[in-house]
Amino acid sequence: MPGHRAVLAIALPMMLAYLSTALVGVVSTAAVGRLADPELSAGIAIAAILFDLLLTSLSFLRSATLGLVAQAMGRGDVAEMRAVQLRALVLAMLLGSVIVALSGPETRFGLPLLGAHGRVFAAARDYTLIRILSAPMALGNYAILGVLLGRGRASWGLALQILLNGTNMAVCAWTVLALGWGVRGAAMAAFAGETVAFAAGLLLLWRWSGLFAAGARIALSDRDGWRRMGVLNRDILIRTLALLFAFAFFTRQSAAFGAVVLAANAIHMQFFALAANCLDGFAAAAEQLAGVMIGASNRVGFRRAVRLTFGWSLASGLALTLAYFAIARPFVAVLTGAPLVRQAAMESLGWAALMPLAGAVAFQMDGIFIGASWSRDMRDMMLLSLAIFLLCWAVLAPLLGNSGLWIAFLVFLAIRGCTLGWRLRFRMRD
Repeated sequence: MPGHRAVLAIALPMMLAYLSTALVGVVSTAAVGRLADPELSAGIAIAAILFDLLLTSLSFLRSATLGLVAQAMGRGDVAEMRAVQLRALVLAMLLGSVIVALSGPETRFGLPLLGAHGRVFAAARDYTLIRILSAPMALGNYAILGVLLGRGRASWGLALQILLNGTNMAVCAWTVLALGWGVRGAAMAAFAGETVAFAAGLLLLWRWSGLFAAGARIALSDRDGWRRMGVLNRDILIRTLALLFAFAFFTRQSAAFGAVVLAANAIHMQFFALAANCLDGFAAAAEQLAGVMIGASNRVGFRRAVRLTFGWSLASGLALTLAYFAIARPFVAVLTGAPLVRQAAMESLGWAALMPLAGAVAFQMDGIFIGASWSRDMRDMMLLSLAIFLLCWAVLAPLLGNSGLWIAFLVFLAIRGCTLGWRLRFRMRD
């Protein structure tokens, strides 16, 4: 039966692991920034955004794998656990290979769309064409992390992230600062970090379950298994793309109010990105515990997992909201020295600080529905919430300006949790 210790044993390591994932781009940017060439730094920043878009849209590999492994674990089906992890790794290698094969068009069209031109484009291209070779390993690390979380081994997931970022930082210091290889050295460091972590993850899976041992042929030829994974991945992908669209739309509408408002709103979003890592930790706990209870057909345990993760997520959202009210002024001051931007950020603080609280239940419910493999409901409620967001924006933004945009976005975050909670009531009656 799940308890508070089980929730925290997954949530706390994953908070640290998710926070560390942002370090790959940060370390590269910081090292190149020491070269005092702003165009190189801009190229690295734009290339990092391109990778974030590519890899975030494929993060369903982690979520889908986690849910399926957790359910197999709940049933005590060791063979299915091995089959899921093997299928996830094969899919990661295939998708990663497609990204590598399309590196030319991705670089030629993607970077200019993000604003890279001239020397900035040249720097971004040099970085991209090297780092993109790590795509199969990066996606493989998503699959491995999903397996580890599905098995309840969150501490090993954290260890792999520390290894990834530690390798990246060490190689980056050597290639960029010692050897002077610039953006190419930074890209090589990111490649090295992903590759070393992937190799270590494969070794872990091999030692625990004989990754490529007997049963591989059956696992790879199991059409029903591939279909289940495909449907789950498809629905999570649609949900992720809708979420990315909502954030992109918020940014685009912020820009419509001018550069000062755009900069102020972007600062608040930086805080929410940090807060999301905390909420994602409890979402991961919800995925694993819900998946195990569903696999074991333990309705009482499933209800307890829902209650526990709901309580922790809501408490965390409230704590993060109160924390931002307390630290917003120094936080904004660190990120900008422009008086007008600081003033605009403080004017919208009352709305922006509510983001963690408004979105806490949505994070937790996403975890429950992914763990239970109820991906269709999650997809449909995301699309419904997005439609409500756009409707609220159309009504409120012309009347209230930036405040109207913030209210619409908060409604979007809150309605996701409410609609999923509504669907959960029907699921729990079945």
